Amino acid sequence: MSRRILAATTGRILRQLRHDRRTVALLVVVPTVLLVLVHAMYADQPAPPGQRSLFDRVALVMLGFFPFVVMFLVTSIAMLRERTSGTLERLLTTPLRRLDLLFGYGIAFGLAGAVQAGIASAAAYWLLGLRTAGSIRLVVLIAAVNAVLAVALGLLCSAFARTEFQAVQFMPVVVLPQVLLCGLFVPRGQMAGWLQAISDVLPLSYAVEALQEVGAHAEPTGLMWRDLAIVAGSAVVALVLAAATLRRRSG
Repeated sequence: MSRRILAATTGRILRQLRHDRRTVALLVVVPTVLLVLVHAMYADQPAPPGQRSLFDRVALVMLGFFPFVVMFLVTSIAMLRERTSGTLERLLTTPLRRLDLLFGYGIAFGLAGAVQAGIASAAAYWLLGLRTAGSIRLVVLIAAVNAVLAVALGLLCSAFARTEFQAVQFMPVVVLPQVLLCGLFVPRGQMAGWLQAISDVLPLSYAVEALQEVGAHAEPTGLMWRDLAIVAGSAVVALVLAAATLRRRSG
């Protein structure tokens, strides 16, 4: 993989993203607004004995959800537009390879996810009073890797969509089951055996577990690094599969 081509591809995608004001607003403004709503919902709720406040527990996980949901949606639609407009077909007549393009997307939107997570985390910690035992840097790192995972899954799913509406339809299939089974609503250990088995193969479960480790421990734990490695490995696998299924144009 050529570093020069990869850097050029990443720069092109970032420039396109910078000029899309609606997407920038979705990345920067919406997560903070949603965190304010979560704070208003849970700020006065009593915490279970011996546990952190409900806001601390929920908001910490939300900082991982936002990049996952937003990047999946934005990436799947962006790649579909590249195909339907013929841009992708023209790009692939150059020395640019599929993996160059897809890893360029992963890096560009991973950086965007890191910025989003940084802004949302700053608002959560310093504006809304979120408290965790671990460092905010680890929260941003996990959220950024989660964003890359969402980009990879969005690129993979976009290969099977012909319209933007079809791309959006993948959200309830790919995103919502992971949100429901990640352990936020019911601890994974308390789920029925078959639900726990499904949860164990969904990468978002490990991202949430990594965030919970940051919330509970002052120093990075081995479990956190293991979970983060699983999320990163899942992103690489999804990018490779996306490269194998990528079509030049929509049918």
